[in-house]
Amino acid sequence: MSAHFPPLAVFAALVNAGVWGVSWAPLRWLEANGIPNLWVTCFVFAACTFAVVVTRPGAVKKLLATPQLAGVVVASGLTNVFFNGALVLGDVVRAVLLFYLMPVWVIFLARFFLRERITAAACLRIALALVGAALVLGQGAFTFAAPTTWRAALPDVLAIAGGFMFGLNNVLLRKHANVSPDARALAVFCGGLMLAPLAIVGLHLAGIPQKVPSAQLSIWFALLGFAAVVLVANLALQYGAARLTANTLSVIMISEVLFAAVSAVLAGQSSLTSWTLAGGGLIVCAAVLAVFQAPAAD
Repeated sequence: MSAHFPPLAVFAALVNAGVWGVSWAPLRWLEANGIPNLWVTCFVFAACTFAVVVTRPGAVKKLLATPQLAGVVVASGLTNVFFNGALVLGDVVRAVLLFYLMPVWVIFLARFFLRERITAAACLRIALALVGAALVLGQGAFTFAAPTTWRAALPDVLAIAGGFMFGLNNVLLRKHANVSPDARALAVFCGGLMLAPLAIVGLHLAGIPQKVPSAQLSIWFALLGFAAVVLVANLALQYGAARLTANTLSVIMISEVLFAAVSAVLAGQSSLTSWTLAGGGLIVCAAVLAVFQAPAAD
């Protein structure tokens, strides 16, 4: 296998995609049991930040000494805020599909930040992956009804903005791959911790208040378990992002769409159709092409 495609890095990226692909289930369960999504983001990233600070006490000093990671803090935080906001306000399937326009943004972000050329091969992989995502989530429908009000349009805007920020987060993690992993991990978690409360306030000011959490003790323990899983998933993403090209990572991460579709089928929330199989095949083809096509830099 070629050096530009480390198998452990790919596995780490797939772990992250898998966790977030099935995250709709615990998020919905927690929402139904008294902890709204954006509050989940606050608590999860607070727990992750605490875990990093306790186990890697030097991470705070390293982060403060690395101002270039400010972009990671903002991009990571806004990724979770925008995406969770889209899930709260709109249709989950629509939000995931629009979020995974992310590879389109990455080819331009990688060009600007990493000097990776926009090649025909990269465009082909992205086209295959996006068509596959549309088939899996849209069941063959490539057009959507245009929203008629700003509130109806807001979930779409948040989903697209979340995908852009996720692409930026991955590109910046790659750009700063030589920075201490402890500092990068803390930057990612601080982003969610700092920006999720601002999102709650912003939604309140926009006339969409978020309920204050009210749940039994057992639900809080379940939330803590979810936080532990998110911690592992985010550390896995950072490992992969530091070792894979931005375009390759973006295509691999689209496998989250497949994880989401399959988990919905197994949970009885959807049925396995020919469109799901066809779309999943295109996503796999795009990832396989990424294995054999080396990055092109100036």
